[in-house]
Amino acid sequence: MFRAKSGRPTTGSRGGRHLTRRLCQLYVGLALYGASSALLVRSGLGLEPWNVLHQGIAERTGMSIGVVSIFVGAAVLLLWIPLRQRPGLGTVSNVFVVGLAMDGTLALVPDAHALGIRIPLLVAGIVLNGVATGLYIAARFGPGPRDGLMTGLHERTGRSIRLMRTLVEVAVVVTGFALGGTLGVGTVVYALAIGPLAQFFLRFFAVPTSPESRVVASGEPSEQAILQR
Repeated sequence: MFRAKSGRPTTGSRGGRHLTRRLCQLYVGLALYGASSALLVRSGLGLEPWNVLHQGIAERTGMSIGVVSIFVGAAVLLLWIPLRQRPGLGTVSNVFVVGLAMDGTLALVPDAHALGIRIPLLVAGIVLNGVATGLYIAARFGPGPRDGLMTGLHERTGRSIRLMRTLVEVAVVVTGFALGGTLGVGTVVYALAIGPLAQFFLRFFAVPTSPESRVVASGEPSEQAILQR
């Protein structure tokens, strides 16, 4: 590694470490997001809105919930085309990594029947989801497919992100519940808790900006969509 005369690392080496940190945050965050969703599934007390839909489709098709998540994420990503949204590395990675991590965690964590186990699973899933959100959004590799859908609708309609998110997620929850997805107290607790948790962990895991990071799609729309619930 080349060093400047002062003995400090060159700009290139700092940029390399900066990019490495962001990539680690991205993929650890996405994997933890899938794992946290699996814990909510095992709790049986209610899922986050999109996974209510994923589980409902899984019940009807026989596919795993992780595979359904991948297919739905890819379908949502296609909706970005008329909305003129630009995906980043994090956007595409989100589609696959979250679903694979969810199925992998479900294979390792058995079903829980006792309420004394299900409640801790719910709490752990929600908190871990907040940690995961902070990690992958703060990496600034672009919004997830579903967050980009919200911000795209916001830009095309002029309506607030909060309204767009509410309308889409209500439709998603109603459809998923009708198909057999789990809607319960956990869904309500998640909706109330994820905003503050995400905001805290976004700040905790914030990565300082660097010139190299400007060539990658920004995560600002996704952060805005996460916090404006």
